[in-house]
Amino acid sequence: MSTLARAAPASTVSEGRRRAVLAVIVTAAVLDLLDGTITNVAAPTIAADLHGGEPLIQWLGAGYALALGVLLVVGGRLGDRYGRRRLFLVGINGFTAASAACGLATGPASIIVARLVQGAFGALLIPQGFGILGAVFPRERLGSAFSVFAPALGLSAVGGPILAAFLIEADLYGLGWRTMFLINIVLGGAVTAGAITLLPDDEGDRAQPVDALGSLLLAATMLGLLYGLIDGSAHGWGATPILCLAAGAGFFVLFGRRQVRADRPLIEPTLLRNRGFTSGLILGVFFFAAVSGLLYVLSLFMQKELHFTPVRAALGLAPIAAGIVIASITCHRLIARLGRTLIVTGLLITLAGTGWLLALVLASGTGLGGWELGPPTLVVGMGMGTCFGTVYDVTIGDTDPREAGSASGSLSAVQQLANALGAAAVTTVYFHASATGATAMSAGLAVVAAVILACCGLVWLMPRKAPAHHH
Repeated sequence: MSTLARAAPASTVSEGRRRAVLAVIVTAAVLDLLDGTITNVAAPTIAADLHGGEPLIQWLGAGYALALGVLLVVGGRLGDRYGRRRLFLVGINGFTAASAACGLATGPASIIVARLVQGAFGALLIPQGFGILGAVFPRERLGSAFSVFAPALGLSAVGGPILAAFLIEADLYGLGWRTMFLINIVLGGAVTAGAITLLPDDEGDRAQPVDALGSLLLAATMLGLLYGLIDGSAHGWGATPILCLAAGAGFFVLFGRRQVRADRPLIEPTLLRNRGFTSGLILGVFFFAAVSGLLYVLSLFMQKELHFTPVRAALGLAPIAAGIVIASITCHRLIARLGRTLIVTGLLITLAGTGWLLALVLASGTGLGGWELGPPTLVVGMGMGTCFGTVYDVTIGDTDPREAGSASGSLSAVQQLANALGAAAVTTVYFHASATGATAMSAGLAVVAAVILACCGLVWLMPRKAPAHHH
Protein backbone atom coordinates (compact mmCIF):
# COMPACT_ATOMS: atom_id res chain seq x y z
CA MET A 1 0.00 0.00 0.00
CA SER A 2 1.19 3.51 -0.80
CA THR A 3 2.63 5.42 2.11
CA LEU A 4 0.41 8.32 1.05
CA ALA A 5 -2.62 6.20 1.85
CA ARG A 6 -1.67 5.73 5.50
CA ALA A 7 -3.83 7.58 7.98
CA ALA A 8 -2.49 10.90 9.21
CA PRO A 9 -3.96 13.72 11.32
CA ALA A 10 -5.78 16.25 9.16
CA SER A 11 -3.49 19.04 10.35
CA THR A 12 -0.42 17.27 8.91
CA VAL A 13 -1.86 16.65 5.43
CA SER A 14 -0.39 18.95 2.75
CA GLU A 15 -2.66 21.42 0.95
CA GLY A 16 -1.85 19.85 -2.42
CA ARG A 17 -2.90 16.41 -1.25
CA ARG A 18 -6.12 17.78 0.28
CA ARG A 19 -7.07 19.28 -3.08
CA ALA A 20 -6.23 16.04 -4.87
CA VAL A 21 -8.40 14.02 -2.43
CA LEU A 22 -11.24 16.53 -2.90
CA ALA A 23 -10.92 16.15 -6.69
CA VAL A 24 -11.23 12.35 -6.39
CA ILE A 25 -14.33 12.58 -4.16
CA VAL A 26 -16.03 15.24 -6.31
CA THR A 27 -15.35 13.26 -9.51
CA ALA A 28 -16.98 10.18 -7.95
CA ALA A 29 -20.04 12.27 -6.98
CA VAL A 30 -20.23 13.72 -10.51
CA LEU A 31 -20.10 10.20 -12.02
CA ASP A 32 -23.00 9.14 -9.80
CA LEU A 33 -25.08 12.20 -10.77
CA LEU A 34 -24.35 11.80 -14.49
CA ASP A 35 -25.44 8.17 -14.51
CA GLY A 36 -28.55 9.04 -12.54
CA THR A 37 -29.64 11.67 -15.08
CA ILE A 38 -28.43 10.54 -18.52
CA THR A 39 -31.34 8.16 -19.06
CA ASN A 40 -33.78 11.11 -18.82
CA VAL A 41 -32.70 11.89 -22.39
CA ALA A 42 -31.38 8.51 -23.57
CA ALA A 43 -34.24 6.19 -22.49
CA PRO A 44 -36.30 6.35 -25.72
CA THR A 45 -33.19 5.67 -27.85
CA ILE A 46 -32.06 2.75 -25.65
CA ALA A 47 -35.57 1.25 -25.53
CA ALA A 48 -35.92 1.44 -29.31
CA ASP A 49 -32.50 -0.15 -29.90
CA LEU A 50 -33.04 -3.00 -27.40
CA HIS A 51 -36.73 -3.47 -28.32
CA GLY A 52 -37.78 -2.88 -24.71
CA GLY A 53 -40.83 -0.67 -25.18
CA GLU A 54 -42.49 1.35 -22.42
CA PRO A 55 -41.46 -0.90 -19.49
CA LEU A 56 -37.76 -0.49 -20.32
CA ILE A 57 -38.14 3.31 -20.53
CA GLN A 58 -39.62 3.23 -17.01
CA TRP A 59 -37.06 0.82 -15.53
CA LEU A 60 -34.08 2.76 -16.90
CA GLY A 61 -35.08 5.74 -14.79
CA ALA A 62 -36.35 3.87 -11.75
CA GLY A 63 -33.84 0.99 -11.42
CA TYR A 64 -30.73 3.04 -10.68
CA ALA A 65 -32.47 5.30 -8.15
CA LEU A 66 -34.13 2.28 -6.51
CA ALA A 67 -30.87 0.44 -5.77
CA LEU A 68 -29.11 3.67 -4.75
CA GLY A 69 -31.90 4.66 -2.35
CA VAL A 70 -32.34 1.24 -0.74
CA LEU A 71 -28.64 0.80 -0.01
CA LEU A 72 -27.46 4.38 0.65
CA VAL A 73 -27.75 4.27 4.45
CA VAL A 74 -26.34 0.73 4.57
CA GLY A 75 -23.40 1.87 2.41
CA GLY A 76 -22.55 4.51 5.00
CA ARG A 77 -22.76 1.98 7.85
CA LEU A 78 -20.57 -0.50 5.94
CA GLY A 79 -17.96 2.24 5.53
CA ASP A 80 -18.02 2.84 9.29
CA ARG A 81 -17.62 -0.88 9.87
CA TYR A 82 -15.03 -1.96 7.28
CA GLY A 83 -13.24 1.32 6.50
CA ARG A 84 -14.27 4.12 4.16
CA ARG A 85 -11.30 3.76 1.80
CA ARG A 86 -12.00 0.05 1.32
CA LEU A 87 -15.70 0.64 0.60
CA PHE A 88 -14.90 3.55 -1.72
CA LEU A 89 -12.66 1.29 -3.80
CA VAL A 90 -15.22 -1.52 -3.83
CA GLY A 91 -17.87 1.00 -4.86
CA ILE A 92 -15.94 2.65 -7.71
CA ASN A 93 -14.71 -0.66 -9.15
CA GLY A 94 -18.18 -2.21 -9.01
CA PHE A 95 -19.72 0.95 -10.47
CA THR A 96 -17.22 0.92 -13.35
CA ALA A 97 -17.82 -2.78 -14.09
CA ALA A 98 -21.61 -2.28 -14.00
CA SER A 99 -21.24 0.71 -16.36
CA ALA A 100 -19.39 -1.53 -18.81
CA ALA A 101 -22.18 -4.10 -18.49
CA CYS A 102 -24.75 -1.37 -19.31
CA GLY A 103 -22.73 -0.39 -22.39
CA LEU A 104 -22.50 -4.02 -23.54
CA ALA A 105 -26.14 -4.95 -22.77
CA THR A 106 -27.83 -7.12 -25.37
CA GLY A 107 -31.45 -6.82 -24.27
CA PRO A 108 -33.87 -5.22 -21.79
CA ALA A 109 -33.23 -7.69 -18.96
CA SER A 110 -29.44 -7.34 -19.08
CA ILE A 111 -29.45 -3.53 -18.99
CA ILE A 112 -32.06 -3.40 -16.18
CA VAL A 113 -29.95 -5.75 -14.04
CA ALA A 114 -26.80 -3.77 -14.88
CA ARG A 115 -28.52 -0.50 -13.88
CA LEU A 116 -29.61 -2.03 -10.55
CA VAL A 117 -26.06 -3.23 -9.88
CA GLN A 118 -24.67 0.17 -10.88
CA GLY A 119 -26.97 1.89 -8.38
CA ALA A 120 -26.04 -0.60 -5.65
CA PHE A 121 -22.32 0.07 -6.04
CA GLY A 122 -23.06 3.81 -6.22
CA ALA A 123 -24.64 3.44 -2.78
CA LEU A 124 -21.39 1.94 -1.46
CA LEU A 125 -19.32 4.68 -3.10
CA ILE A 126 -21.10 7.98 -2.38
CA PRO A 127 -21.50 7.91 1.45
CA GLN A 128 -17.76 7.41 1.99
CA GLY A 129 -16.74 10.75 0.48
CA PHE A 130 -17.83 13.04 3.30
CA GLY A 131 -16.16 10.91 5.98
CA ILE A 132 -12.93 10.79 3.96
CA LEU A 133 -12.93 14.58 3.56
CA GLY A 134 -13.41 14.88 7.33
CA ALA A 135 -10.22 12.87 7.78
CA VAL A 136 -8.04 15.09 5.56
CA PHE A 137 -9.50 18.58 6.12
CA PRO A 138 -9.38 20.37 9.48
CA ARG A 139 -12.86 20.91 10.89
CA GLU A 140 -12.78 24.66 10.19
CA ARG A 141 -11.97 24.00 6.50
CA LEU A 142 -14.72 21.45 5.85
CA GLY A 143 -17.27 24.09 4.85
CA SER A 144 -15.06 25.40 2.06
CA ALA A 145 -14.37 21.83 0.89
CA PHE A 146 -18.08 20.99 0.71
CA SER A 147 -18.81 24.26 -1.12
CA VAL A 148 -17.05 22.81 -4.20
CA PHE A 149 -19.80 20.21 -4.61
CA ALA A 150 -22.67 22.58 -5.48
CA PRO A 151 -21.12 24.18 -8.61
CA ALA A 152 -19.54 20.88 -9.74
CA LEU A 153 -22.80 18.96 -9.44
CA GLY A 154 -24.76 21.90 -10.86
CA LEU A 155 -22.62 22.02 -13.99
CA SER A 156 -22.95 18.23 -14.29
CA ALA A 157 -26.73 18.45 -14.02
CA VAL A 158 -26.77 20.97 -16.89
CA GLY A 159 -24.03 19.44 -19.03
CA GLY A 160 -24.46 15.71 -18.39
CA PRO A 161 -27.64 15.07 -20.40
CA ILE A 162 -26.37 17.37 -23.19
CA LEU A 163 -23.08 15.42 -23.36
CA ALA A 164 -25.02 12.14 -23.37
CA ALA A 165 -27.19 13.38 -26.23
CA PHE A 166 -24.17 14.47 -28.27
CA LEU A 167 -22.56 11.04 -27.72
CA ILE A 168 -25.73 9.35 -28.96
CA GLU A 169 -25.83 11.45 -32.13
CA ALA A 170 -22.06 11.26 -32.72
CA ASP A 171 -22.43 7.46 -32.85
CA LEU A 172 -18.69 6.93 -32.21
CA TYR A 173 -17.48 3.65 -33.74
CA GLY A 174 -21.13 2.77 -34.38
CA LEU A 175 -21.73 2.39 -30.62
CA GLY A 176 -24.51 5.00 -30.35
CA TRP A 177 -25.91 5.34 -26.80
CA ARG A 178 -23.46 2.74 -25.44
CA THR A 179 -20.59 5.26 -25.31
CA MET A 180 -22.44 7.07 -22.45
CA PHE A 181 -21.76 4.09 -20.24
CA LEU A 182 -18.47 2.87 -21.72
CA ILE A 183 -16.81 6.25 -21.07
CA ASN A 184 -17.12 5.40 -17.36
CA ILE A 185 -14.43 2.75 -17.81
CA VAL A 186 -11.91 5.56 -18.37
CA LEU A 187 -13.35 7.93 -15.75
CA GLY A 188 -13.82 5.17 -13.16
CA GLY A 189 -10.28 3.93 -13.78
CA ALA A 190 -8.93 7.43 -13.14
CA VAL A 191 -10.91 7.70 -9.87
CA THR A 192 -9.66 4.26 -8.79
CA ALA A 193 -6.02 5.22 -9.45
CA GLY A 194 -6.46 8.44 -7.48
CA ALA A 195 -8.19 6.63 -4.62
CA ILE A 196 -5.47 3.98 -4.29
CA THR A 197 -2.75 6.62 -4.26
CA LEU A 198 -4.32 9.35 -2.15
CA LEU A 199 -7.13 8.27 0.16
CA PRO A 200 -6.21 7.80 3.84
CA ASP A 201 -6.43 4.28 5.20
CA ASP A 202 -8.87 3.52 8.02
CA GLU A 203 -9.65 0.16 9.59
CA GLY A 204 -13.27 0.86 10.55
CA ASP A 205 -15.07 -0.47 13.60
CA ARG A 206 -16.24 -4.07 13.27
CA ALA A 207 -18.68 -3.53 16.16
CA GLN A 208 -20.80 -1.14 14.03
CA PRO A 209 -24.20 -2.84 13.45
CA VAL A 210 -25.64 -3.02 9.92
CA ASP A 211 -29.38 -3.64 9.54
CA ALA A 212 -29.32 -6.03 6.57
CA LEU A 213 -32.87 -7.32 7.26
CA GLY A 214 -34.25 -3.76 7.25
CA SER A 215 -32.57 -3.13 3.91
CA LEU A 216 -34.01 -6.34 2.43
CA LEU A 217 -37.52 -5.41 3.58
CA LEU A 218 -37.13 -1.92 2.09
CA ALA A 219 -35.86 -3.42 -1.18
CA ALA A 220 -38.83 -5.83 -1.29
CA THR A 221 -41.20 -2.91 -0.63
CA MET A 222 -39.81 -0.83 -3.47
CA LEU A 223 -39.51 -3.70 -5.94
CA GLY A 224 -43.13 -4.69 -5.29
CA LEU A 225 -44.40 -1.14 -5.81
CA LEU A 226 -42.27 -0.45 -8.90
CA TYR A 227 -42.90 -3.78 -10.59
CA GLY A 228 -46.63 -3.43 -9.94
CA LEU A 229 -46.73 0.10 -11.40
CA ILE A 230 -44.64 -0.75 -14.46
CA ASP A 231 -46.26 -4.12 -15.23
CA GLY A 232 -49.74 -2.66 -14.79
CA SER A 233 -48.87 0.22 -17.08
CA ALA A 234 -47.51 -2.09 -19.78
CA HIS A 235 -49.86 -5.09 -19.65
CA GLY A 236 -53.04 -3.91 -17.96
CA TRP A 237 -54.14 -4.05 -14.34
CA GLY A 238 -54.59 -7.79 -13.93
CA ALA A 239 -53.80 -10.01 -10.94
CA THR A 240 -49.98 -9.76 -11.16
CA PRO A 241 -49.55 -5.97 -10.78
CA ILE A 242 -52.26 -5.79 -8.10
CA LEU A 243 -50.57 -8.57 -6.10
CA CYS A 244 -47.17 -6.88 -6.48
CA LEU A 245 -48.53 -3.59 -5.17
CA ALA A 246 -50.20 -5.40 -2.26
CA ALA A 247 -46.96 -7.28 -1.50
CA GLY A 248 -45.04 -3.98 -1.57
CA ALA A 249 -47.49 -2.50 0.95
CA GLY A 250 -47.16 -5.61 3.16
CA PHE A 251 -43.36 -5.46 3.11
CA PHE A 252 -43.57 -1.77 4.03
CA VAL A 253 -45.52 -2.68 7.19
CA LEU A 254 -42.84 -5.25 8.06
CA PHE A 255 -40.14 -2.65 7.36
CA GLY A 256 -41.85 -0.24 9.77
CA ARG A 257 -41.96 -2.89 12.51
CA ARG A 258 -38.29 -3.68 11.92
CA GLN A 259 -37.33 -0.03 12.39
CA VAL A 260 -38.89 -0.07 15.85
CA ARG A 261 -37.12 -3.29 16.93
CA ALA A 262 -33.66 -3.11 15.32
CA ASP A 263 -30.61 -2.12 17.41
CA ARG A 264 -29.43 0.31 14.72
CA PRO A 265 -32.39 0.90 12.37
CA LEU A 266 -32.11 2.64 9.02
CA ILE A 267 -34.42 5.40 10.34
CA GLU A 268 -34.30 6.11 14.07
CA PRO A 269 -37.80 5.65 15.65
CA THR A 270 -37.33 8.89 17.62
CA LEU A 271 -37.16 10.75 14.30
CA LEU A 272 -40.44 9.21 13.13
CA ARG A 273 -42.12 10.35 16.36
CA ASN A 274 -41.06 13.92 15.55
CA ARG A 275 -43.99 15.58 13.73
CA GLY A 276 -41.84 18.19 11.98
CA PHE A 277 -39.36 15.60 10.68
CA THR A 278 -42.07 13.17 9.55
CA SER A 279 -43.98 15.95 7.75
CA GLY A 280 -40.80 17.00 5.93
CA LEU A 281 -40.03 13.38 5.04
CA ILE A 282 -43.50 12.86 3.55
CA LEU A 283 -43.36 16.20 1.71
CA GLY A 284 -39.94 15.23 0.34
CA VAL A 285 -41.28 11.90 -0.96
CA PHE A 286 -44.14 13.53 -2.83
CA PHE A 287 -42.22 16.56 -4.11
CA PHE A 288 -39.19 14.64 -5.39
CA ALA A 289 -41.44 11.96 -6.91
CA ALA A 290 -43.46 14.62 -8.72
CA VAL A 291 -40.54 16.59 -10.15
CA SER A 292 -38.49 13.52 -11.13
CA GLY A 293 -41.54 12.17 -12.95
CA LEU A 294 -42.04 15.58 -14.60
CA LEU A 295 -38.47 15.61 -15.95
CA TYR A 296 -38.91 12.11 -17.34
CA VAL A 297 -42.21 12.72 -19.15
CA LEU A 298 -41.01 16.08 -20.48
CA SER A 299 -38.13 14.30 -22.21
CA LEU A 300 -40.50 11.61 -23.53
CA PHE A 301 -42.94 14.24 -24.82
CA MET A 302 -40.18 16.17 -26.57
CA GLN A 303 -38.75 13.11 -28.30
CA LYS A 304 -41.85 10.97 -28.98
CA GLU A 305 -44.45 13.66 -29.73
CA LEU A 306 -42.52 16.80 -30.72
CA HIS A 307 -39.94 14.63 -32.56
CA PHE A 308 -36.93 16.37 -31.03
CA THR A 309 -33.55 14.71 -31.49
CA PRO A 310 -31.81 13.64 -28.24
CA VAL A 311 -29.55 16.74 -28.43
CA ARG A 312 -32.51 19.08 -28.94
CA ALA A 313 -34.39 17.39 -26.05
CA ALA A 314 -31.35 17.76 -23.78
CA LEU A 315 -31.09 21.44 -24.69
CA GLY A 316 -34.84 21.74 -24.07
CA LEU A 317 -34.35 20.40 -20.52
CA ALA A 318 -31.26 22.55 -19.88
CA PRO A 319 -33.29 25.56 -18.60
CA ILE A 320 -34.59 23.35 -15.75
CA ALA A 321 -31.06 22.43 -14.69
CA ALA A 322 -29.93 26.06 -15.08
CA GLY A 323 -32.86 27.22 -12.94
CA ILE A 324 -31.99 24.68 -10.25
CA VAL A 325 -28.40 25.89 -10.10
CA ILE A 326 -29.33 29.60 -10.01
CA ALA A 327 -32.00 29.18 -7.32
CA SER A 328 -29.90 26.82 -5.18
CA ILE A 329 -27.05 29.34 -5.02
CA THR A 330 -29.42 32.28 -4.40
CA CYS A 331 -31.49 30.56 -1.71
CA HIS A 332 -28.59 29.16 0.31
CA ARG A 333 -28.25 32.49 2.13
CA LEU A 334 -32.00 32.82 2.72
CA ILE A 335 -32.70 29.48 4.45
CA ALA A 336 -31.73 30.63 7.95
CA ARG A 337 -33.97 33.73 7.75
CA LEU A 338 -37.02 32.44 5.86
CA GLY A 339 -37.18 28.76 6.85
CA ARG A 340 -40.32 27.00 5.68
CA THR A 341 -41.62 30.19 3.97
CA LEU A 342 -38.87 29.60 1.39
CA ILE A 343 -40.22 26.09 0.78
CA VAL A 344 -43.73 27.45 0.13
CA THR A 345 -42.22 29.98 -2.28
CA GLY A 346 -40.38 27.22 -4.14
CA LEU A 347 -43.49 25.03 -4.33
CA LEU A 348 -45.58 27.89 -5.71
CA ILE A 349 -42.91 28.76 -8.31
CA THR A 350 -42.76 25.07 -9.38
CA LEU A 351 -46.57 25.00 -9.52
CA ALA A 352 -46.64 28.15 -11.65
CA GLY A 353 -44.13 26.69 -14.12
CA THR A 354 -46.05 23.39 -14.30
CA GLY A 355 -49.33 25.29 -14.85
CA TRP A 356 -47.68 27.36 -17.61
CA LEU A 357 -46.52 24.16 -19.34
CA LEU A 358 -50.01 22.66 -18.99
CA ALA A 359 -51.58 25.78 -20.57
CA LEU A 360 -49.14 25.61 -23.50
CA VAL A 361 -49.81 21.91 -24.10
CA LEU A 362 -53.58 22.42 -23.92
CA ALA A 363 -53.38 25.37 -26.33
CA SER A 364 -50.84 24.09 -28.88
CA GLY A 365 -50.63 20.32 -28.37
CA THR A 366 -47.87 18.72 -30.38
CA GLY A 367 -47.33 21.93 -32.35
CA LEU A 368 -45.15 23.37 -29.59
CA GLY A 369 -41.63 24.59 -30.39
CA GLY A 370 -38.51 24.53 -28.26
CA TRP A 371 -38.46 28.30 -27.68
CA GLU A 372 -41.99 28.26 -26.23
CA LEU A 373 -40.98 25.61 -23.68
CA GLY A 374 -37.88 27.51 -22.51
CA PRO A 375 -39.44 30.10 -20.14
CA PRO A 376 -41.81 27.74 -18.27
CA THR A 377 -39.13 25.07 -17.87
CA LEU A 378 -36.77 27.73 -16.45
CA VAL A 379 -39.50 28.68 -13.94
CA VAL A 380 -39.95 25.02 -12.97
CA GLY A 381 -36.19 24.74 -12.42
CA MET A 382 -36.14 27.87 -10.27
CA GLY A 383 -38.89 26.42 -8.10
CA MET A 384 -37.13 23.06 -7.80
CA GLY A 385 -33.83 24.73 -6.89
CA THR A 386 -35.56 26.81 -4.24
CA CYS A 387 -36.92 23.64 -2.61
CA PHE A 388 -34.05 21.18 -3.08
CA GLY A 389 -31.74 22.10 -0.21
CA THR A 390 -34.39 23.95 1.76
CA VAL A 391 -36.80 21.05 2.31
CA TYR A 392 -34.29 18.87 4.10
CA ASP A 393 -32.53 21.70 5.94
CA VAL A 394 -35.85 22.73 7.48
CA THR A 395 -36.99 19.13 8.04
CA ILE A 396 -34.22 18.59 10.62
CA GLY A 397 -35.03 21.91 12.34
CA ASP A 398 -36.53 20.25 15.45
CA THR A 399 -34.23 17.22 15.63
CA ASP A 400 -31.60 16.66 18.28
CA PRO A 401 -28.08 17.47 16.97
CA ARG A 402 -27.10 13.88 17.83
CA GLU A 403 -29.75 12.65 15.36
CA ALA A 404 -28.49 14.86 12.50
CA GLY A 405 -26.39 12.14 10.85
CA SER A 406 -29.19 9.57 10.88
CA ALA A 407 -31.71 12.20 9.72
CA SER A 408 -29.55 13.37 6.79
CA GLY A 409 -28.81 9.80 5.65
CA SER A 410 -32.50 8.87 5.83
CA LEU A 411 -33.53 11.94 3.86
CA SER A 412 -30.93 11.33 1.12
CA ALA A 413 -32.12 7.72 0.76
CA VAL A 414 -35.78 8.78 0.69
CA GLN A 415 -35.02 11.31 -2.07
CA GLN A 416 -33.59 8.55 -4.28
CA LEU A 417 -36.51 6.23 -3.57
CA ALA A 418 -38.93 9.06 -4.39
CA ASN A 419 -37.07 9.60 -7.69
CA ALA A 420 -37.60 5.92 -8.52
CA LEU A 421 -41.31 5.94 -7.62
CA GLY A 422 -41.92 9.26 -9.37
CA ALA A 423 -40.30 8.13 -12.62
CA ALA A 424 -42.48 5.01 -12.60
CA ALA A 425 -45.74 6.61 -11.41
CA VAL A 426 -45.85 9.72 -13.62
CA THR A 427 -44.79 7.78 -16.72
CA THR A 428 -47.55 5.26 -15.92
CA VAL A 429 -50.06 8.14 -16.05
CA TYR A 430 -48.43 9.43 -19.24
CA PHE A 431 -48.50 6.10 -21.08
CA HIS A 432 -52.08 5.28 -20.05
CA ALA A 433 -53.79 8.67 -20.34
CA SER A 434 -54.48 8.46 -24.06
CA ALA A 435 -53.05 7.45 -27.39
CA THR A 436 -52.46 11.12 -28.27
CA GLY A 437 -49.33 12.74 -26.87
CA ALA A 438 -50.89 16.11 -25.96
CA THR A 439 -53.58 14.49 -23.81
CA ALA A 440 -51.05 12.17 -22.16
CA MET A 441 -48.73 15.09 -21.38
CA SER A 442 -51.63 17.14 -20.02
CA ALA A 443 -52.60 14.27 -17.69
CA GLY A 444 -49.01 13.91 -16.46
CA LEU A 445 -48.69 17.66 -15.82
CA ALA A 446 -52.06 17.75 -14.03
CA VAL A 447 -50.98 14.95 -11.67
CA VAL A 448 -47.67 16.71 -10.94
CA ALA A 449 -49.51 19.99 -10.24
CA ALA A 450 -51.98 18.26 -7.89
CA VAL A 451 -49.15 16.61 -5.91
CA ILE A 452 -47.23 19.90 -5.57
CA LEU A 453 -50.41 21.67 -4.44
CA ALA A 454 -50.90 19.00 -1.74
CA CYS A 455 -47.30 19.60 -0.61
CA CYS A 456 -48.19 23.25 0.06
CA GLY A 457 -50.49 22.06 2.85
CA LEU A 458 -47.85 19.79 4.43
CA VAL A 459 -45.31 22.62 4.76
CA TRP A 460 -47.14 24.15 7.72
CA LEU A 461 -46.58 20.99 9.81
CA MET A 462 -42.80 21.30 9.34
CA PRO A 463 -40.41 23.17 11.68
CA ARG A 464 -40.39 26.94 11.13
CA LYS A 465 -36.63 27.21 10.65
CA ALA A 466 -33.55 25.17 9.80
CA PRO A 467 -31.39 24.42 12.86
CA ALA A 468 -28.80 27.08 13.68
CA HIS A 469 -26.07 24.45 14.20
CA HIS A 470 -26.69 23.12 10.68
CA HIS A 471 -25.50 26.38 9.16
